[in-house]
Amino acid sequence: MSGSTFAPSHRGTCAPSRAARELGLRRGEFDLAVHLGRIRTVPDEGGGGSRRVERAEIDRLRAQKGFPDTLRERVEVVGTAEGAALMEIPAGRFTRLARLGLLVPVRFHLNRYRAVVWLYLAEELGQFASGAENAYLLKGRTPESLRGQLAAGVDLRARNWRGRHLGFLIRQAEDPWARAGAGAAFLPPVDVADVVRDPYERARLNRFRPAPSGHGAPGSPSAHLAEHLMTAQDPDEIDWLRSDLAHAVAQARAHSPAPRPAPRHAGLAAPTPVRHNRPAVRTVVRHTGVELHPAAPDTAPPAPPARPIPCRDHEPGPETPRPARGLWTWLRRRNRRPAAV
Repeated sequence: MSGSTFAPSHRGTCAPSRAARELGLRRGEFDLAVHLGRIRTVPDEGGGGSRRVERAEIDRLRAQKGFPDTLRERVEVVGTAEGAALMEIPAGRFTRLARLGLLVPVRFHLNRYRAVVWLYLAEELGQFASGAENAYLLKGRTPESLRGQLAAGVDLRARNWRGRHLGFLIRQAEDPWARAGAGAAFLPPVDVADVVRDPYERARLNRFRPAPSGHGAPGSPSAHLAEHLMTAQDPDEIDWLRSDLAHAVAQARAHSPAPRPAPRHAGLAAPTPVRHNRPAVRTVVRHTGVELHPAAPDTAPPAPPARPIPCRDHEPGPETPRPARGLWTWLRRRNRRPAAV
């Protein structure tokens, strides 16, 4: 694609990389501007979950006064040292204000020692420093109540970042299940399973659950640390997210229930279990005759019935041995011979 020509399915929009170039922003600055709502995006008509920027949005931003410097200044981020210099306070005081939640980070990254480096919007730091109501926090002794929180180990930087990132994911969600998945992204899996008991609803929720921000290869220590920062830690934060997730799932269920397997047709008969072939009756042989009894409901096939024995005047029992067949034949032939004259 060259010039300002777009594919038919993307007519009137352009990809984020092209929009960043036309707005004079680096890709990281462009992504942050979208995150903060400075640049509006629309879903990609071709699917896939990606987003695009309308040509009218690019024209609107380019027509603003001071473009492109004003847009770039609105997405400028600084670290602790730069932020402290901007606010004209020591770096230690800056860190204490951030730990107390008074300065909210907008992004983080991990340095080569896998230490978390929090980044802040320069525009927000300037507004905080210029506010008269914050003057007592920038100079003089920190109030006793705040010093007590710091002594207890309070650090709200990760929690404030999660709240900010959650707002971004909800703004980008186009579907009730996507909004529910945004909240589930910050809960431990065990809490998600406890709130959403239905396995089909949980599977649909996981489909829309955003993945943690990419930091390092999957399974690496950096990736595990990033996942830890993405997961709620404080009990009150977890309780709030659980309540919000239950409400979001109820709304999503009312909007479009989770798909389930099709039920079995009522007219189809259940398959007949395979049984061993066996006779319907069992033959019991006695000396006085033959009796028929129903076959017992056992699973193994019964033994074949014994051949009935014809009734005779004398029937040799177990105690009387039966003469051999050859001897009987010889005796019968001898009796039939004519008597000698």
